[in-house]
Amino acid sequence: MSTRVSTIGNYNAVLANLMAAQQRQIDAGERVATEKKGSDLKDYAKKAEILTAMRAVKARTAGYLEQNTLIADKLATQDAALNQIADSAKSTRESIAEALASGRADTLMQDLEAQMRSSVEGMNARYGGKYVFAGGQIDTPPVVTNSLSDLTADPVIANQFKNDTFVTQAKVDDSTTVNTGILASNLGTNLLTAYQTLQTFQEGASGPFTGELTDAQKTFLEGQLATWDSIHDNLTNITGRNGLVQKRVESIATDLTSRGDSLQGMIGGITDADMAEAATALDQARTSVQAVAQVILSLQQSSLLNLLR
Repeated sequence: MSTRVSTIGNYNAVLANLMAAQQRQIDAGERVATEKKGSDLKDYAKKAEILTAMRAVKARTAGYLEQNTLIADKLATQDAALNQIADSAKSTRESIAEALASGRADTLMQDLEAQMRSSVEGMNARYGGKYVFAGGQIDTPPVVTNSLSDLTADPVIANQFKNDTFVTQAKVDDSTTVNTGILASNLGTNLLTAYQTLQTFQEGASGPFTGELTDAQKTFLEGQLATWDSIHDNLTNITGRNGLVQKRVESIATDLTSRGDSLQGMIGGITDADMAEAATALDQARTSVQAVAQVILSLQQSSLLNLLR
């Protein structure tokens, strides 16, 4: 039995080879251009399931990192505000000590008024337009006091606070939740009570504080020093706890970044093309296309029609 060779049969075979060579060239070109082994999950065959899982974990890690950036910014705002409140308490104590040292209280109440306003400003600090010490009432200033006289006009200190009792929390990774909220009433109840005590004395029979201190005024102010030491120490401790949360969030963010980089490396190990191999494959595919094109040209030249002309 003889095998019949026809021009059309040769053309069909060579055309099939040309199309295959062109597809290899396209595939190799895409690997070189994208630096990836494939364009979708089916290109990764048996590794598609683990690749999907790793991408999901990486997306969740990226989400935590984005959230932790916002949390870190909020905690930094709180830190600045807490330091401002603590500094106001320290300055109040220093003003009282200076008045006692000089024996005069010419500007004592003006100083205390400014320091009280500074502490209220700190308790009404905002981040992103929201009051950070207001609990869940983030659109309402948590402290309504405007002056020392407000504290004696309404002697119930609790009425000076409008925050609720909700303490915000944040999940900073799969296994860690931190308290990020601090309530203005926890910060300022003792603080405003102490300012109220000073204003009540100022308005009372032994006041006001003007000029040379009387014996009664000296005795009163000396008794206030320990109170303001305690208030400052408490505010310093709260500031320190906020700082510890900052450090924890920062440490977790560093760990998440490391995990994200590791996952990216693992994903790249599956999806990233070997560029040297891809470039070689592209060159080989181009050579194959050129070779098949030469074969087609040769077939055209050796066609029976050409011989019959």
